Amino acid sequence: MILPATLFFVLDFAGIQGNLLLVLWGVLLIVKGFALFDAVVRPAGQFAVHDTLPKNAWLIILVLAFAAHLLFPSPLGILGLVGTVAALVYLAQLRGSSY
Repeated sequence: MILPATLFFVLDFAGIQGNLLLVLWGVLLIVKGFALFDAVVRPAGQFAVHDTLPKNAWLIILVLAFAAHLLFPSPLGILGLVGTVAALVYLAQLRGSSY
């Protein structure tokens, strides 16, 4: 039995993997961008209230994470993972805290 050409396109696992990595790259870029935007607009006093790093330290970390994400576009590379962890830690500490 000969399969139609469209089925071969659907079963192209390299294409599926590439598309998934592209979606993952975009989602992580949005997460890092949101964390950076939140750090920019959040007052410096709230960082002390939540007992975390100062605002300037978080800004440096998040700018480096965002820049590394744009310069090295592999979301599963070491710099991408470190930047993602930094953004998620920031969001968990400052956006996720209830007080």
